[in-house]
Amino acid sequence: MRRGLFCLSMFLMLALLLGGVSFYLKQPSSLWEGVLPIPVGEARLVLVHPKMNARQIAQAFFDQGALTEPSVKLARWMARFGLDRSFRPGSYRVVRSDAWNLARQLRTARPLLAKVTILPGTDIFSLRDLFRPEQNPASPGNGDLLRRSILDGRSYPEAMRAVLPAEEESRIAWLLPDTYLLVEESPEELVRVAAHAWWDRFGASTLSMASSDLLAAAKIASMVQREALWDAEGPAIAEVIRNRLKRNMPLQIDATVVYAWKRLGRKVTRVLHSDLNIDSPYNTYCFLGLPQHPICIPSSSAWDAALGSEENPYYYYVARKNGYHYFSSTYEGHLQNIKKARSE
Repeated sequence: MRRGLFCLSMFLMLALLLGGVSFYLKQPSSLWEGVLPIPVGEARLVLVHPKMNARQIAQAFFDQGALTEPSVKLARWMARFGLDRSFRPGSYRVVRSDAWNLARQLRTARPLLAKVTILPGTDIFSLRDLFRPEQNPASPGNGDLLRRSILDGRSYPEAMRAVLPAEEESRIAWLLPDTYLLVEESPEELVRVAAHAWWDRFGASTLSMASSDLLAAAKIASMVQREALWDAEGPAIAEVIRNRLKRNMPLQIDATVVYAWKRLGRKVTRVLHSDLNIDSPYNTYCFLGLPQHPICIPSSSAWDAALGSEENPYYYYVARKNGYHYFSSTYEGHLQNIKKARSE
């Protein structure tokens, strides 16, 4: 009798075990989630781009070696867990596993985002310092990846492409300075995000502007960025530049001379009289009109100043020790302001 009961008990236990294993293989449940730990093994870093649907996300995990089963299985588990509606782009570090265990990891995983900052005043040279050489590889005849990304129209909102200048050195003015959290630390991603940020900020107010007028504003904004230490003075400096342009006066902006020398590989921190002899279209002491390209990436406030409509009678300004400026309408007044600034 006891032997029969023992055999029956063993049979039932075996049946339950086989049934549980069979159920697990076909349809894991929350019970099994609590019992079975997530596997430990080889970690993989998988990049998920913005605007991917569940099927594309699952395929990305398969293509990048994190999934040991067909991607359709992961897509089903993502739908069951509700991940298909809330999945965020970014890089995910996961243990390579089957669809169910991978979906379990993704329920609590958070994307790893790269933080990249474009500072106001960044120029075409210092922009490249944001990336390591392996992140910004060069292609023979086409320049590095940053250049290719800046020149690629697909990096910009469609409505923005018609107003963009053709040259890389000008286009960087359309990247809005800010700190960005990128799904991938790459030039393509930075250009795309920063260009869309610029369009979100200024697109509506520039839609009616001709491309040539917008490029002129970009050049003025870049000079304001370099000349105005305090944002409050940006509109006044922008109007001084416009006033001098109307009277066909040389702009005489020191920042453009600094940039002219930088393009030749020389760093100038203080412009001396001897520095003004440089033969360059960026030398606004010798060449009339605006420089050939913007000299840096302007901030939002510098763009506001360049696009604004402040009016003043000034043609001259000189920097004070506190970073503010004295403005004047006449050269005689300018000379007096120079003396005043030096006596502070």
